[in-house]
Amino acid sequence: MADAGAAITVALVDDQPLFRAGIRMLVGSQADMQLAGEAANGKEAIALVSQCPPDVMLMDLRMPVMDGVEATRRIVQHAEASGTDVPKIIALTTFNRDQSVVQAVQAGASGYLLKSAEPEFLLAAIRTVHSGYSVIAPGSVHSLFEHAARNAANSGPDLAVLEVLSARERDVFLLAAKGLSNGEMAESLFVSEATIKTHLRSVLDKLELRTRLQLVAFAHDRRLLGA
Repeated sequence: MADAGAAITVALVDDQPLFRAGIRMLVGSQADMQLAGEAANGKEAIALVSQCPPDVMLMDLRMPVMDGVEATRRIVQHAEASGTDVPKIIALTTFNRDQSVVQAVQAGASGYLLKSAEPEFLLAAIRTVHSGYSVIAPGSVHSLFEHAARNAANSGPDLAVLEVLSARERDVFLLAAKGLSNGEMAESLFVSEATIKTHLRSVLDKLELRTRLQLVAFAHDRRLLGA
Protein backbone atom coordinates (compact mmCIF):
# COMPACT_ATOMS: atom_id res chain seq x y z
CA MET A 1 0.00 0.00 0.00
CA ALA A 2 1.25 3.48 -0.89
CA ASP A 3 2.55 5.81 1.77
CA ALA A 4 -0.30 8.07 2.91
CA GLY A 5 2.03 11.06 2.73
CA ALA A 6 3.45 10.29 -0.72
CA ALA A 7 2.26 12.04 -3.85
CA ILE A 8 -0.35 10.23 -5.95
CA THR A 9 1.36 9.06 -9.14
CA VAL A 10 -0.84 9.59 -12.18
CA ALA A 11 -0.40 8.19 -15.69
CA LEU A 12 -2.26 9.57 -18.70
CA VAL A 13 -3.27 7.58 -21.78
CA ASP A 14 -4.77 9.52 -24.69
CA ASP A 15 -3.99 9.84 -28.38
CA GLN A 16 -4.58 13.63 -28.45
CA PRO A 17 -1.37 15.57 -27.60
CA LEU A 18 -3.26 18.77 -26.72
CA PHE A 19 -5.50 16.94 -24.26
CA ARG A 20 -2.48 15.29 -22.65
CA ALA A 21 -0.76 18.66 -22.36
CA GLY A 22 -3.73 20.11 -20.50
CA ILE A 23 -3.95 17.22 -18.06
CA ARG A 24 -0.18 17.28 -17.59
CA MET A 25 -0.33 20.91 -16.50
CA LEU A 26 -3.33 20.25 -14.25
CA VAL A 27 -1.73 17.31 -12.45
CA GLY A 28 1.59 19.11 -12.21
CA SER A 29 -0.08 22.02 -10.41
CA GLN A 30 -1.14 19.80 -7.50
CA ALA A 31 1.13 19.40 -4.48
CA ASP A 32 -0.18 15.89 -3.77
CA MET A 33 0.13 14.54 -7.34
CA GLN A 34 2.96 13.59 -9.66
CA LEU A 35 2.79 12.63 -13.33
CA ALA A 36 4.17 9.09 -13.74
CA GLY A 37 4.13 9.01 -17.53
CA GLU A 38 2.08 9.32 -20.70
CA ALA A 39 1.01 7.00 -23.48
CA ALA A 40 -0.75 7.56 -26.81
CA ASN A 41 -2.51 4.18 -27.05
CA GLY A 42 -3.34 1.07 -25.08
CA LYS A 43 -0.22 -0.84 -26.14
CA GLU A 44 1.99 1.97 -24.85
CA ALA A 45 -0.10 2.08 -21.66
CA ILE A 46 0.67 -1.57 -20.91
CA ALA A 47 4.40 -0.92 -21.41
CA LEU A 48 4.21 2.16 -19.18
CA VAL A 49 2.59 0.20 -16.34
CA SER A 50 5.20 -2.56 -16.58
CA GLN A 51 8.02 -0.02 -16.25
CA CYS A 52 6.57 2.38 -13.69
CA PRO A 53 3.21 1.32 -12.21
CA PRO A 54 1.14 4.43 -11.34
CA ASP A 55 -1.36 4.74 -8.51
CA VAL A 56 -4.03 6.10 -10.87
CA MET A 57 -4.31 5.88 -14.64
CA LEU A 58 -6.54 8.11 -16.80
CA MET A 59 -7.46 5.92 -19.76
CA ASP A 60 -9.08 7.19 -22.95
CA LEU A 61 -11.37 4.51 -24.35
CA ARG A 62 -11.11 5.23 -28.08
CA MET A 63 -7.54 5.12 -29.38
CA PRO A 64 -5.64 3.59 -32.31
CA VAL A 65 -3.45 0.46 -32.04
CA MET A 66 -5.24 -0.75 -28.88
CA ASP A 67 -8.30 0.81 -27.30
CA GLY A 68 -8.69 1.62 -23.62
CA VAL A 69 -11.02 -1.26 -22.85
CA GLU A 70 -8.58 -3.93 -23.98
CA ALA A 71 -5.67 -2.13 -22.31
CA THR A 72 -7.61 -1.95 -19.05
CA ARG A 73 -8.42 -5.65 -19.23
CA ARG A 74 -4.80 -6.66 -19.85
CA ILE A 75 -3.38 -4.35 -17.18
CA VAL A 76 -5.80 -5.63 -14.53
CA GLN A 77 -5.35 -9.28 -15.48
CA HIS A 78 -1.56 -9.03 -15.46
CA ALA A 79 -1.48 -7.29 -12.08
CA GLU A 80 -3.80 -9.83 -10.51
CA ALA A 81 -1.89 -12.76 -12.01
CA SER A 82 1.45 -11.41 -10.79
CA GLY A 83 0.16 -10.41 -7.35
CA THR A 84 1.08 -6.75 -7.83
CA ASP A 85 -1.04 -3.70 -7.05
CA VAL A 86 -3.68 -2.99 -9.68
CA PRO A 87 -3.59 0.66 -10.83
CA LYS A 88 -6.85 2.48 -10.24
CA ILE A 89 -8.06 3.15 -13.78
CA ILE A 90 -10.47 5.97 -14.63
CA ALA A 91 -11.98 5.55 -18.09
CA LEU A 92 -12.29 8.77 -20.10
CA THR A 93 -15.05 9.12 -22.67
CA THR A 94 -16.67 11.79 -24.79
CA PHE A 95 -20.20 10.37 -24.49
CA ASN A 96 -22.15 9.70 -21.30
CA ARG A 97 -23.83 6.62 -22.77
CA ASP A 98 -20.78 5.06 -24.34
CA GLN A 99 -21.08 1.26 -24.43
CA SER A 100 -17.31 1.12 -24.03
CA VAL A 101 -17.71 2.57 -20.53
CA VAL A 102 -19.66 -0.51 -19.44
CA GLN A 103 -17.00 -2.76 -20.96
CA ALA A 104 -14.25 -0.80 -19.22
CA VAL A 105 -15.97 -1.15 -15.83
CA GLN A 106 -16.41 -4.87 -16.43
CA ALA A 107 -12.71 -5.06 -17.34
CA GLY A 108 -11.73 -3.50 -14.02
CA ALA A 109 -11.90 0.29 -14.33
CA SER A 110 -12.63 2.06 -11.04
CA GLY A 111 -14.98 4.49 -12.74
CA TYR A 112 -15.40 6.83 -15.65
CA LEU A 113 -15.46 10.53 -16.44
CA LEU A 114 -16.39 12.64 -19.42
CA LYS A 115 -13.36 14.23 -21.07
CA SER A 116 -15.20 17.55 -20.73
CA ALA A 117 -15.27 17.27 -16.91
CA GLU A 118 -14.32 20.36 -14.94
CA PRO A 119 -10.68 20.32 -13.74
CA GLU A 120 -11.77 20.35 -10.09
CA PHE A 121 -13.99 17.32 -10.66
CA LEU A 122 -11.17 15.43 -12.40
CA LEU A 123 -8.75 16.12 -9.57
CA ALA A 124 -11.33 15.07 -6.98
CA ALA A 125 -11.92 11.86 -8.96
CA ILE A 126 -8.22 11.01 -8.93
CA ARG A 127 -8.09 11.43 -5.15
CA THR A 128 -11.32 9.46 -4.72
CA VAL A 129 -10.21 6.36 -6.64
CA HIS A 130 -6.81 6.51 -4.98
CA SER A 131 -8.66 6.22 -1.65
CA GLY A 132 -10.36 3.04 -2.84
CA TYR A 133 -13.72 4.31 -4.05
CA SER A 134 -15.37 4.40 -7.47
CA VAL A 135 -16.20 7.52 -9.44
CA ILE A 136 -18.74 8.18 -12.17
CA ALA A 137 -19.55 11.07 -14.46
CA PRO A 138 -22.39 13.28 -13.21
CA GLY A 139 -25.76 11.68 -13.87
CA SER A 140 -27.27 8.32 -13.05
CA VAL A 141 -24.96 5.35 -13.31
CA HIS A 142 -28.03 3.14 -13.48
CA SER A 143 -29.25 4.85 -16.65
CA LEU A 144 -25.94 4.01 -18.32
CA PHE A 145 -26.10 0.32 -17.45
CA GLU A 146 -29.84 0.08 -18.17
CA HIS A 147 -29.19 1.58 -21.61
CA ALA A 148 -26.47 -1.00 -22.25
CA ALA A 149 -28.70 -3.84 -21.06
CA ARG A 150 -31.55 -2.76 -23.35
CA ASN A 151 -29.18 -2.88 -26.31
CA ALA A 152 -27.97 -6.37 -25.42
CA ALA A 153 -29.67 -9.61 -26.40
CA ASN A 154 -33.13 -9.84 -24.84
CA SER A 155 -33.27 -12.50 -22.13
CA GLY A 156 -34.64 -13.04 -18.65
CA PRO A 157 -32.75 -12.66 -15.37
CA ASP A 158 -29.76 -14.98 -14.95
CA LEU A 159 -30.59 -16.16 -11.42
CA ALA A 160 -28.12 -19.05 -11.56
CA VAL A 161 -25.20 -16.68 -10.95
CA LEU A 162 -26.59 -15.89 -7.49
CA GLU A 163 -26.63 -19.51 -6.32
CA VAL A 164 -23.13 -19.14 -4.85
CA LEU A 165 -24.46 -16.52 -2.42
CA SER A 166 -26.17 -17.14 0.89
CA ALA A 167 -29.68 -15.71 1.39
CA ARG A 168 -28.33 -12.72 3.30
CA GLU A 169 -25.53 -12.15 0.79
CA ARG A 170 -28.15 -12.11 -1.95
CA ASP A 171 -30.06 -9.43 -0.04
CA VAL A 172 -26.89 -7.34 0.25
CA PHE A 173 -26.08 -7.87 -3.43
CA LEU A 174 -29.48 -6.63 -4.59
CA LEU A 175 -29.47 -3.60 -2.30
CA ALA A 176 -25.93 -2.64 -3.31
CA ALA A 177 -26.85 -3.06 -6.97
CA LYS A 178 -29.66 -0.55 -6.47
CA GLY A 179 -27.14 1.96 -5.16
CA LEU A 180 -27.86 1.88 -1.43
CA SER A 181 -25.08 2.96 0.93
CA ASN A 182 -23.74 0.68 3.66
CA GLY A 183 -25.75 2.64 6.22
CA GLU A 184 -28.96 2.33 4.23
CA MET A 185 -28.42 -1.40 3.74
CA ALA A 186 -27.72 -1.87 7.45
CA GLU A 187 -30.94 -0.05 8.33
CA SER A 188 -32.95 -2.03 5.79
CA LEU A 189 -31.62 -5.41 6.97
CA PHE A 190 -31.47 -4.53 10.71
CA VAL A 191 -27.76 -5.31 11.01
CA SER A 192 -24.61 -3.29 11.68
CA GLU A 193 -22.58 -1.56 8.98
CA ALA A 194 -19.66 -3.80 9.90
CA THR A 195 -21.82 -6.82 9.08
CA ILE A 196 -22.80 -5.25 5.76
CA LYS A 197 -19.14 -4.68 4.89
CA THR A 198 -18.34 -8.31 5.67
CA HIS A 199 -21.20 -9.59 3.52
CA LEU A 200 -20.36 -7.21 0.69
CA ARG A 201 -16.72 -8.32 0.66
CA SER A 202 -17.87 -11.93 0.49
CA VAL A 203 -20.27 -11.13 -2.36
CA LEU A 204 -17.54 -9.45 -4.40
CA ASP A 205 -15.15 -12.34 -3.78
CA LYS A 206 -17.68 -15.04 -4.69
CA LEU A 207 -18.77 -13.25 -7.87
CA GLU A 208 -15.14 -12.40 -8.73
CA LEU A 209 -15.82 -8.68 -8.82
CA ARG A 210 -13.41 -5.96 -7.71
CA THR A 211 -15.64 -2.96 -7.03
CA ARG A 212 -19.22 -1.97 -6.21
CA LEU A 213 -19.39 -0.33 -9.62
CA GLN A 214 -18.64 -3.68 -11.21
CA LEU A 215 -21.39 -5.15 -9.04
CA VAL A 216 -23.91 -2.66 -10.44
CA ALA A 217 -22.84 -3.45 -14.00
CA PHE A 218 -23.02 -7.19 -13.24
CA ALA A 219 -26.59 -6.85 -11.93
CA HIS A 220 -27.83 -4.85 -14.92
CA ASP A 221 -26.04 -7.06 -17.44
CA ARG A 222 -27.80 -10.13 -16.03
CA ARG A 223 -31.11 -8.34 -15.39
CA LEU A 224 -31.05 -9.18 -11.68
CA LEU A 225 -32.56 -6.05 -10.15
CA GLY A 226 -36.01 -7.58 -10.32
CA ALA A 227 -34.81 -10.90 -8.90
